[in-house]
Amino acid sequence: MARRSSRAWQRMLSGRRLDLLDPTPFDIEIEDIAHGLAFVARWNGQTHGDWPYSVAEHSVLVEDIFARLNPASEPSWRLAALLHDAPEYVIGDMISPVKSALGHEYGAMDERLTTAIHRRFGLPAILPAAIKKKIKLADRISARLEAVQIAGFSESEARRLFPVPNAELLTSLEITPEPPATVRAAYLARFHFLMGLIDSRN
Repeated sequence: MARRSSRAWQRMLSGRRLDLLDPTPFDIEIEDIAHGLAFVARWNGQTHGDWPYSVAEHSVLVEDIFARLNPASEPSWRLAALLHDAPEYVIGDMISPVKSALGHEYGAMDERLTTAIHRRFGLPAILPAAIKKKIKLADRISARLEAVQIAGFSESEARRLFPVPNAELLTSLEITPEPPATVRAAYLARFHFLMGLIDSRN
């Protein structure tokens, strides 16, 4: 008798059933992403404040930083910045040392989910290298801000671990962890705003 394979899908609150090993755009809903990310804590929850600092709140910040650094950027690339950590709504946020230890398998699952998410919302499966680099910079600036403001890092330690240009942003942005419902609503609002911009240009 053939051995039954382990379950590899996640039931979403929307009713979708997402296969983590073979995700398709048809099983991706922005409401599921926003809800999941609002409950996923960055820094393994080791942050100051009455609420965990969620991946949803981080994603909104990264999109904001990306837009500030690239004011003439197409709204589709701003959407890509907002969705840069979207796969974590099902696979969670792991700190860099854990990702390195898990290696290829984690990276491959992340890539499959990213491809499905991008296709669902009209983005290229693989972003242009220049855009990916700009999003990565915004992500690093966000990490630097988070490290000092809420994650207990000293300025010197954060400077060494998260070197960034555009240091002026480090003093003009303030992070305050918010309740999941508030963050979920902010994430969805930003998504629909960006989709409206994209639609207006088509």
